Amino acid sequence: MPGHAAATEAEDLAAWHSALRAQFPIVAGHPGLAYLDSAATAQKPQAVLDVVQEYLTTSNANAGRGTYPWANRTTSLIEDTGRRVKTFLGDPDPDTSAVHFVSGTTEGLRLVALDWLVHELRDGDEIILPFADHEANLSPWLEAVESLARQGTRVTVREMPYQASSGDYDTDRLAGLVTSRTRFVAVTHVHHVYGGDMNVHRIRRAVGPDAVICMDAAQSVGHLPVSMKALDVDFAVFSGHKALALPGTGAVWSRGVRGAPFAPRGWGGTPNTVGIASLHAALDWLDRAGVERIERWTVELASRLTDGLRTLPPYHVVGCQLSLAKGSSVQQRHGIVTFRHRDIDSADLGFILFSHGFMVRADSLCQGRAGENRSSVRVSLHAYNSRHEVDRLLEVLTELS
Repeated sequence: MPGHAAATEAEDLAAWHSALRAQFPIVAGHPGLAYLDSAATAQKPQAVLDVVQEYLTTSNANAGRGTYPWANRTTSLIEDTGRRVKTFLGDPDPDTSAVHFVSGTTEGLRLVALDWLVHELRDGDEIILPFADHEANLSPWLEAVESLARQGTRVTVREMPYQASSGDYDTDRLAGLVTSRTRFVAVTHVHHVYGGDMNVHRIRRAVGPDAVICMDAAQSVGHLPVSMKALDVDFAVFSGHKALALPGTGAVWSRGVRGAPFAPRGWGGTPNTVGIASLHAALDWLDRAGVERIERWTVELASRLTDGLRTLPPYHVVGCQLSLAKGSSVQQRHGIVTFRHRDIDSADLGFILFSHGFMVRADSLCQGRAGENRSSVRVSLHAYNSRHEVDRLLEVLTELS
């Protein structure tokens, strides 16, 4: 019976979540607080903290310099983590791809822009950019274009089109923008404000086989299954700290098929060895927990929140209005729900919510120049958040309505 099967599945997911939530010391240690800002940075499970402690107390050393055992182990750790990233991302050809560790998505995108893209573009080339996504996935590319312009190389920038109703990329209109001079397209996997999967797997068909696609994966890696084979992009950049690793850790994955191989220029210096150790541990933990289950859980929580908010007239949930109901056939939000109150300023609402034990983001959310520029409240969820936290949040929001 379908209803019974669904109920059993929900019970199994609840049991899975209960065991998983207990693995986060900061969550267990603050039972009166609800951390709802995982799109900014995620909390760390004990397994990651244990690996960090073990590395720092047993084999902390620099990599690629010494020949003693600690240094050799650190060098091997970095190489192993690069391979681990490829596996986690579903790399279709790990022998030709590369992984470079960076401090996070912002640095990674800027390195691709200034250490790779500026050397690939020629006078008269065109690029397509998402002006309504995160500023970090816009400014570096514009900086590259401006740098080329100072050298006399003119590059045309075209704006990625969006569907007005859903906020998703409009691939039909995108295909109409592509010309024989289109060299590069920047995209986002999961939108940091709307929480929607931007259906990047449709982009390759729209732009053709030759354009390079760079994907901001800051809100997808560690939150849902990611497959470079299915997405068919050339770069994927993500932050480790949003995927349960330490701050100051991230990676640039490059396919190495279209254009020159990517490598950051200049002297790299000492890598963030402990951060890289934490990233390896975080990816291992995510595989054990089940990224598919994490996706199902956070989508369910976000749907639970939007379903409640849509019945409260003072609140406006930004993004696709067709996806607010639990039973909607439209794609649900991936653990990110952003909204405003009709009468209460978003910054004030953020302070009010913290007085009730909820930690949320309340500002303009680093939007690109064509995106939402008004202050909003963003609730962003991860595997450790509970149904009870969402229900309690809705109770407080109802009292304020």
